[in-house]
Amino acid sequence: MRRFTKETKEELISRIQLFFLKERGEEIGNLAAEQFLDFITNETASYFYNEGIEDSIKALQSRMENLEEDLYTLKRPHQNNRA
Repeated sequence: MRRFTKETKEELISRIQLFFLKERGEEIGNLAAEQFLDFITNETASYFYNEGIEDSIKALQSRMENLEEDLYTLKRPHQNNRA
């Protein structure tokens, strides 16, 4: 699994701390926020990843249908070369 950059991880930890403060009235330290981030990442990342894949498949299928329609509009009628 891909790891967060140091800057991204610090930003996420800060956001988790702010969430706990605003929503639960709890101040949590960096370690607790980092453990929470690790837990959420390890337990849920595959679900979000798989949803992203499914969304990508649907988007690609839609584009392929449009491409197919566009290609049919480019077809030319057959010409008879009878003299």
